[in-house]
Amino acid sequence: MSQPPLSGRTQSAAWRSDILSALSAFGADLVGATTPTDIAQCIARTLETLLSTNRLLVVLDGPDGTPHVMHAAGPADPHDDLPLIALARDAGPLLLSSHAGEELAVRGITLPRPPQSWIGAPVRTHVPLGAVSIGSDTPGRFAREELEIVTAVVTQSALALEKTRLVSLLSIGKREWEQTVDALGQGICVVDRQGAIRRANRAFGALVGVSLTDIPGKPCIGLVPPAWAEVVGTMLTPPVTAKSCELRAGPRQIVLTLLPLSGIEEGAVLIFDDQTDKRRLQDQLIQSEKMSAIGQLIAGIAHDLNNPLASVIGFADYLVESSDRVPPELAEPLRAIQQEAERAANIVRNLLTYARKQERRRRSLPLEPLLSSTLLLLRNELIADKAESHLEIAPDLPEVDVDSNQIQQVFVNLISNAAQAVASGGEPGRIVVRAVRWLDGVAVTVEDDGPGVPADVAHRVFEPFFTTKPEGEGTGLGLSICQGIVKEHGGRLTLESAGGRGAVFRVELPASTTARPAPAAPPPAPPGMRPLRVLVIDDEPHIQHYMRATLESWGHTVAVAGNGVEGLERASGESFDIIISDLRMPEMGGREMFEALRRTRPEMAVRVVFSTGDTIRGDALDFLESLGRPYLRKPFTLAELRAAIASATPTT
Repeated sequence: MSQPPLSGRTQSAAWRSDILSALSAFGADLVGATTPTDIAQCIARTLETLLSTNRLLVVLDGPDGTPHVMHAAGPADPHDDLPLIALARDAGPLLLSSHAGEELAVRGITLPRPPQSWIGAPVRTHVPLGAVSIGSDTPGRFAREELEIVTAVVTQSALALEKTRLVSLLSIGKREWEQTVDALGQGICVVDRQGAIRRANRAFGALVGVSLTDIPGKPCIGLVPPAWAEVVGTMLTPPVTAKSCELRAGPRQIVLTLLPLSGIEEGAVLIFDDQTDKRRLQDQLIQSEKMSAIGQLIAGIAHDLNNPLASVIGFADYLVESSDRVPPELAEPLRAIQQEAERAANIVRNLLTYARKQERRRRSLPLEPLLSSTLLLLRNELIADKAESHLEIAPDLPEVDVDSNQIQQVFVNLISNAAQAVASGGEPGRIVVRAVRWLDGVAVTVEDDGPGVPADVAHRVFEPFFTTKPEGEGTGLGLSICQGIVKEHGGRLTLESAGGRGAVFRVELPASTTARPAPAAPPPAPPGMRPLRVLVIDDEPHIQHYMRATLESWGHTVAVAGNGVEGLERASGESFDIIISDLRMPEMGGREMFEALRRTRPEMAVRVVFSTGDTIRGDALDFLESLGRPYLRKPFTLAELRAAIASATPTT
C-alpha cells in the first residue's frame, strides 16, 4: 500500500479505511493459522504492508520459553537487533519517533546501525509470548497511529498464538492419552449414555476383533461377544454405578469393571481385564505353598513312621539273628516281616527325598538308583493308570553332576505325564525308561505308547502355561520348569517324536567332571568285642525294649532313659562306654542334652551316638557332621547298629 506523508495520513479517511481492511484481512489470516510460524508470517506480511518498513524482526518464544527468530528483514545479521526485542518485551509498546539511536544509547543499547525511528511491542497474553521490532532510517517515520496499528496486530497475534498453543497441548494430550491407554493390556472403551462407544484402545479392538478406526459410534453390546451382551447391557442400564463381574471366553477369564462418568459428557468406562495368566500364577503359587506344607507334613509323618518302623525292623532283625530260639515255622514269616518293613522304610525315605526342601548341592551320582527310586515312588500312580513300567540301564554309564532332588523332579514329571498319556487311551500301556551313553554323558528317554503328541502342538509343549490337558488338570508349567532345570545342569530336554503312537522325551546330561570318593565301608565289629555299658535315650518304649533286648543279647549292659532330662541325669552321675540318643524328644532333645553334657562331663559327651527319624538337612546335618562321629538314621538295621557301636567305642 502506498503511504502518504505522515501529516496527510493522519487526516486521510481513505488511509484509515485501508488500515481497517488490512487488519480485517489479517484477522482472517490468523483464523487459518495453525502454527507459530504461520502466525509470524501473518504478522510480518501485515506490518510490512501497513508500515512500508524494511527493518522488521519478529521473535516468538518456543514451548520451552526459548526465543526464536521467526522473521527478519533489514540488518545483514538479524541478531544485531535482538537488544531491541528485549527492550520491546520489557518496556513496550514503545515509540521512538525521532533520533531513536540517541534515545537507545541513553537506554544502554548500542547497535551497529541504529534506526532513526522505531516501534517495539511485546506479544503477550497473561505470559510473554515474544516481541516485534519495526525500524526505519527516516526520522519521524512513525507516529502514534503506527504504534496503535502495531499494538492491534500483536494483540490479535497473541490471542491466535494462545489458541494454537492450547490446540497443540490438546493434541499432545490426546496423543499421550492414546499412547498410554494403548500401552495397557486391559481392553478399555468409553461409552456415552446410550451405550455407544466414544473411544477405545487397541486391546479392546483386539478383544472384539474390530479395527480401532471402526469402533467409535458403534454400540458396545453389538461389538462384544454375544454371550457377554446381556451382562454388559445390564451393567449399562441406568442408574449406572461402579461394579464388576466375571466373563468367560473359552478358557480365558475376563474381569469386567464399569466406572461411571459424570460431568459434561455422562457415560461410563468399561475395563476388560484378562486375568487368565494371573489366575494360573495364583493357582500355581497356591499349589506350591500346598506342596511346601505337604513337604513339612511329610517330614513330621516320617518321624512318626520311622520310629515304629525302627522297632519292627529291629525286632525282626533280632528274631532272625536268634533263629535258634525261633520255631522253624516262624522263620519265613519273620523274614517277610523284615523285608516288608525295610521296603516300607525305603518308601518313606524316597518320599522324603522327593518332598522335602533341600539345599541345592550337586554331587557326582549314578542315575540308576535315582531312576529306580523314582519308579518306586510312582508305583501306585502307574498301577492306577494301568501303565507297566520297565527300566533299562546300559552298562558302564558315567556318573553325572546333579542336584538329585531337582533331577528327580524332572523324571517324576516326565513319567507322570507318560502315565497320564497311557491312561487317556483307555487301554493298558507300557512306559520304558532307558538310560544309554550320549557323547561323554548320559541320555535318558521316557517312552510311552499312549496317543502321542499332535504334530501341530509339538513345538509348544515347553512353553510356559501351554497344556493339552483339560482345564483344571494342569498348569502348563511342568515341562517348562523341567527344561529349565535340565538347562541349568548343562543338558537339554527334547521331544523326540510327536504324532502317531506314543511320545519320547529325551534328557541329555553331561558326565561328571569330578570323581566321587568311594564310600568308606563301615568297620566290622571286632571279634570278641568286650562287654560295654550302654545308655539308650529314646522316648519310644518299643525302641527302648528292642534296643535293650538286642544289646543285652550281644553281652552288653544297658540302661534306658525316656527323654533328654533323664538321660542327662544318668550320664552326669554314671559312666557309660557309649550313649545312643534320639535327636528329637519331649522336654529336652538330644542336641540340648549333648550341649549340657559337654559343659559338665566332656569325656562322656564324646561317647554320644545320635539316632533320628527326622529329615536330616540344614543346621541339623551340619551339627551331626561337625561331631565327626557316626549317627543312625531310623529305621536302622542291626548291622548298622553294630557298625556305629564299633566306630564310636573307645579302643581303650
